[in-house]
Amino acid sequence: MSAPTTPTRAGSGNLVAVICCCAVIFDGYDLSVFATTIPALLEYEPWNLDEARAGVIASYAFMGMLVGTLICGLATDLLGRRRMLIASMSWFSVFMGACAIAPDPDLFGLFRFASGIGLGGLLPTALALTAEFAPRGRRNLFNALVSSGFSVGTIAASLIGLVVIEQWGFRPMFAIGVLPLVLLVPVAYFALPESADFLHSKGRHDEARVVADRYGLPERAGPGTASEPRARLRDLARRPLLTTAVVFALATLIGQLFIYGLSTWLPEIMRSAGYPLGSALSFLATMSLGAIAGATTMSWFADRIGPRTVATWGFGIGVLSLVTMSLAPPTPVLYVAVALAGVGANGTAVILNGFIATWFPATIRATALGSIMTVARLGGIVGPIMGGLIAAADLPVQWSFYVFLIPAAVGIGLVLLLPRRHLDGSPLGTTREPETVRGGAA
Repeated sequence: MSAPTTPTRAGSGNLVAVICCCAVIFDGYDLSVFATTIPALLEYEPWNLDEARAGVIASYAFMGMLVGTLICGLATDLLGRRRMLIASMSWFSVFMGACAIAPDPDLFGLFRFASGIGLGGLLPTALALTAEFAPRGRRNLFNALVSSGFSVGTIAASLIGLVVIEQWGFRPMFAIGVLPLVLLVPVAYFALPESADFLHSKGRHDEARVVADRYGLPERAGPGTASEPRARLRDLARRPLLTTAVVFALATLIGQLFIYGLSTWLPEIMRSAGYPLGSALSFLATMSLGAIAGATTMSWFADRIGPRTVATWGFGIGVLSLVTMSLAPPTPVLYVAVALAGVGANGTAVILNGFIATWFPATIRATALGSIMTVARLGGIVGPIMGGLIAAADLPVQWSFYVFLIPAAVGIGLVLLLPRRHLDGSPLGTTREPETVRGGAA
């Protein structure tokens, strides 16, 4: 696959962020569409699904994402970040179309797993591209805006579901997932630049300098300085990077368990609490709106006072919201609590991703993101299964919130174990990034 390494509109990292954000919007839609269709799937008599099996099928996409994240690093080293983003979008689009025509739940689950492989490779690639091309001093903000595309996709799935599901069922919802292949892949092919870091790593230094000049990127490498993948993995295994990576992975795992588990089952939880389908889906949209507002606001604070403090706030807000939701408050208060759950869940996940992207040295940033997200995907697998088991057990509705409240409380303790400063000793609220692996206190 060959294409221009620079877009026609030179010097703007905004174009990269817009393309990556659009890709993440479709990522959010495709991953969240299952939550909006769970009530319809449970009522679809030919398949005869119950809550426990629906929870397992919900986890298949996250299992696929785990596989996709595992192969993302190697595939990116071979293809480059630009081609990896395009390949990921094309892959999950094809299998979303396959889900729309699946004849039975077994094939449907298989296609969800396959689509998850493409989804798993997309987010780390989009975040790495965004971090590389974003203006210095605004990387947490750009990361938040791109990551918020996931919540925009969730809102789109909820709103489209209000119009489509009751009249046409669940299949058209998955057919919409083909649109990235038609609309966004051609734009990315012609307009998205390749990563200058990748070009340097392949010895294509002249092309890398052209990209760096057009986008105002700092010169990071020259002939003979590119690191090989094994060297980067060895660097990540060194202290204090390894211990910090483990804590990041556990905290991010809990964040994904929280957001994916709750968002997957929220419409069905609300419906079992007596709300009609339209209102149940509106709760999911409300949670997504809170996620967008929370990610943007919390990232603004993270750029100023540091991501560690803000991530602690995020998990705390999540605990408070889940406690409130379990008390069955009046409907207006419940909507506020659901919105705050979005703030705590997605906002914290975005902050942690941005923290990883800016704390680790540039030479191993993509490796760190990929490795940590690989572990974190386990939370995305476990969360929907836990929610399904609680729903199938016919326990009181508040147990559907308790199951996510306890991990969120543990998340507070994990964030407090994260480093207070960059490797070079500079405060987390500053914009400085270490470009090489150095020793130092974490």
